Amino acid sequence: MAKFIFTPNTADEIADSYDAVIIGAGGTGLTAALQAHELGLKVAVFEKNEQLGGNTTRASSGMNASESLVQLQEGIIDNKEDFYKETLKGGGLLNDRDMLRYFVDHSAIAIDWLMEHGIELTDLTITGGMSKKRAHRPASMAPVGGYLVTGLLKQIEKEGIHVFNDAKVIKLLQNDEKAIDGVEVETKAGTKTVHAKAVLLASGGFGASKDIIKKYRPDLVDYKTTNQPGATGDGLKLAEAVDAQLMQMNFIQVHPTAQTDTDHTFLIGEGVRGEGAILVNKAGKRFVNELNTRKIVSNAITGLNEDGAYLIFDQGIRDHFKAIEFYDHVGLVEHGATLDELAETIGVNAANLNETIAKWNSEVAQKKDTDFGRTTGMERGIEKGPFFAIHVHPAIHYTMGGIHVTPETEVLDTNGSIIDGLYAAGEVSGGLHGNNRIGGNSIAETVIFGRQAGMQMAKKIRK
Repeated sequence: MAKFIFTPNTADEIADSYDAVIIGAGGTGLTAALQAHELGLKVAVFEKNEQLGGNTTRASSGMNASESLVQLQEGIIDNKEDFYKETLKGGGLLNDRDMLRYFVDHSAIAIDWLMEHGIELTDLTITGGMSKKRAHRPASMAPVGGYLVTGLLKQIEKEGIHVFNDAKVIKLLQNDEKAIDGVEVETKAGTKTVHAKAVLLASGGFGASKDIIKKYRPDLVDYKTTNQPGATGDGLKLAEAVDAQLMQMNFIQVHPTAQTDTDHTFLIGEGVRGEGAILVNKAGKRFVNELNTRKIVSNAITGLNEDGAYLIFDQGIRDHFKAIEFYDHVGLVEHGATLDELAETIGVNAANLNETIAKWNSEVAQKKDTDFGRTTGMERGIEKGPFFAIHVHPAIHYTMGGIHVTPETEVLDTNGSIIDGLYAAGEVSGGLHGNNRIGGNSIAETVIFGRQAGMQMAKKIRK
């Protein structure tokens, strides 16, 4: 997809009222806006940041779905029940089962919906905790998040949907019956009251909020984060102010592979391991099934007490995960013409590294990992020079907890009753992922529940 620049509307174009107001212009908010508009609603999207896209633009691996036509075209026979059970297991059996069932049942439809809008995810990779290739990505193998946001903004521009940046919603408005009927939005031109029949919180999580993390997980307060700076839990604060119920707030995901050696923390996508990379310690040896769940792999790296670990891969793997080109461009990738040269560069035992890679290549050929039981991401060995390494540490990545919602994205108050007119979807909501999110499920959530929110707001307003 060509580079696309979207120019948001200016503050003086904000109308006094809309059918639906959407807070947040990441993948969830943009999907919901497009779906609601297509169902006849007058929609406005308010984004507090100057840049649109939120954390979605940082997603690199793919969008999970089962029983998709793309899978069948690659000869992969999948079933929704496996997807359900593996996600439930990955979440420690703490997932909201009704939300998870809706999510799984509507995943392939979401891929089709994107296809109909020119957003084609026709290549597949695999992420930790999954038994089959379910992570759909562009044929170019480009990072999925930027591709999704660019594609959605193209459609939004085409449809003339109002999107405002530098527009921070500071209050949810309620009528005498306590139903949500609008927002107060702060812009460079001043504060404006905007009325709406429905309001969607699609404002993302709190992975960049030291204060909220300290409140719920003080043990993680000193961890770096892969989140964009705007992920400060604003939607949670707006929701709490109208008595919304929060849930599972202590469930904060630490991603095992982040590059934290620079001022800016970079997520190293799970797809690198999905395409065949391995992790080694300073002795040059593997120490974990690299495609176990994020929680297990993160704990294994932390347990080394060795200042992180090294992700090892070759040119063949690099060719199958295009985000590596970006990682290299910003200086995160170490090079070696040979494994000996790479070992010297990164300071690991060269003899052990050679032995580890030789054994791994043999096990890939036999499709049997005798040491750690890895069964996925074994389509290619580490054989084609040059060879590469990225120094990785665990970092705060995703907040599974959030606003308690129904599978219809309706927000519940502290008594468990629906707050009329208020919806929430995406990372701002809680429950779907349990205590650990499976890689590839966040982009799927943005589209599946973004669409659901758009449909449910239209259903309410059409009554």
